[in-house]
Amino acid sequence: MTDNTELSRPVQKIFEKIKTYGRMIKFSHTIFALPFVLSAVVLAFREHTLGIMDIFWIIAAAVSARSAAMGFNRIADVGFDRENPRTQNREIPSGQLSMTSAVGFVVISSVIFVLSAAMLSKLCFYLSLPVLGVLFGYSYTKRFTQWCHLYLGFAISLAPMGAWIAATGTFSWGILCLSCALMTYIAGFDIIYSCQDAEFDQEEKLFSIPSKIGVHNALNLSSVLHVASFGFFLMVYFIFDMQSVYLVTVCLIGALFVVEHKLVNPDDLKHINIAFFHVNSVISVVLFVGILADELVRRWV
Repeated sequence: MTDNTELSRPVQKIFEKIKTYGRMIKFSHTIFALPFVLSAVVLAFREHTLGIMDIFWIIAAAVSARSAAMGFNRIADVGFDRENPRTQNREIPSGQLSMTSAVGFVVISSVIFVLSAAMLSKLCFYLSLPVLGVLFGYSYTKRFTQWCHLYLGFAISLAPMGAWIAATGTFSWGILCLSCALMTYIAGFDIIYSCQDAEFDQEEKLFSIPSKIGVHNALNLSSVLHVASFGFFLMVYFIFDMQSVYLVTVCLIGALFVVEHKLVNPDDLKHINIAFFHVNSVISVVLFVGILADELVRRWV
């Protein structure tokens, strides 16, 4: 019994370390963008054949790119995270992870991303390094522009476009519409989330929309972005000649946007985490399920 316990301790330590890395990059947030990647893959299936390994490398590229970007962001922002009461308990400032470990994680994730891209095609490989540059660049935008939220949306919106290029080897204006939907969706809820740090950003002379125009105006701008996102989702219906299943999906997403904004009051931000973590993850999943179901109806009904 003692021997088994002693053998299990190293395994437990490994799992605890993995969980710590997962918390550092908020691995669960991968669900915000990954369904868009998979949606692009489903749409690409209409005219292109993809093997299991193609799909594997697309998912590996999406997950590793996001992991590298989040890890880099935690490293770049560690000084601010130590000062901000909301973020002092994050893994690096609290000492749960060393800076060396975090750097190693980013390097490994970046290598996996580039390798995954190379396994897909030469074009994907050539694009992988500029994409990493765009993703890493986000970490510094808050130092000089309040439009950092839109930059984040743009950086993440590269995911479905990248998946489409990986699957088809071509560019598509149609999939650009899906990327624009993701960009405005991400930018809108990042503005909501950053409302929590409006005062801290002002004190530290950091740039964010809530710190520059106030929480109330920022939430109004977030609403405008989500209306635009809804419009882009609707355009996908026409561009890809979708079925009624997708139209119902878009209506559900619109309702979820309304719920999200009803949850957040400029005078009471206590429901931000519900809006950010729960409602937004549902929106992404609903999109993928809707596109997949719509495509199945198109083919077999």
